[in-house]
Amino acid sequence: MTKSNHIVIVCARFNETVTQSLLKGAQGALQEHGVAASQIDVVWVPGSFELPLAAQQAAARNDVSAVICVGAVIRGETPHFEYVSQAAAMGILRASLDHHKPVTFGVLTTDTPDQAFQRAGGRVGNKGADAAHAAMEMIKVLEQIRSIGSNL
Repeated sequence: MTKSNHIVIVCARFNETVTQSLLKGAQGALQEHGVAASQIDVVWVPGSFELPLAAQQAAARNDVSAVICVGAVIRGETPHFEYVSQAAAMGILRASLDHHKPVTFGVLTTDTPDQAFQRAGGRVGNKGADAAHAAMEMIKVLEQIRSIGSNL
């Protein structure tokens, strides 16, 4: 990642007590990779359903190396959970494929609030951090792929 490029973290406000922890995990992981705080931009959206549009717009920017999406969808009593989860996953994937850069999925899809908290810094780890690590790895993988043949 060049010094001028940025990582954008798109964070869903719905279930904010969970997503704040995911955000902190992502920021910490990026710092472990040597990404300066000035290279990390955070954008808030209302909920996980809105993550893909913001991810698309961020990924379209030439000065953005990767986008990390974090959110939490917790199952309720209606099928709403399935619609939001699927839309978020497919939209985030599409943003990555459309813009040929890492757009990673740090969206929890859990049955209970406790499961979400356990995956947002609890005993199961922090899926925001995992998404940030994946973004950094994919930046390197894509750089490697782009350099194939230039060494011949």
